[in-house]
Amino acid sequence: MNPTLAKSIAVLVPTGMLLFGSTLQFSRRKGLATLFQVIGAACLVAVVIAHVCEALGWFPRMHWGLEHSVGHYIDLVAAIVGLSLFPIGYLFGALTREVA
Repeated sequence: MNPTLAKSIAVLVPTGMLLFGSTLQFSRRKGLATLFQVIGAACLVAVVIAHVCEALGWFPRMHWGLEHSVGHYIDLVAAIVGLSLFPIGYLFGALTREVA
């Protein structure tokens, strides 16, 4: 098995759980903070899916893994958005949540 594929599948489980949990939280508590978390988690799942596509050789015209290619920029932008929005949403939600 391709090492990139093995790593991608291993990371797909926790990022999928992150997306599921943030979606569940958004369905219960609709707000800007939870929306940021859902968008951030979806972007992180997009990064993992991009790596799965790279490992399996899907969409070869995207030139996955090559610098200055469309696949590289999709992966990069999704990683930046995911790694910034999810923690911002989590922090914003923690700071605005009422203590019972």
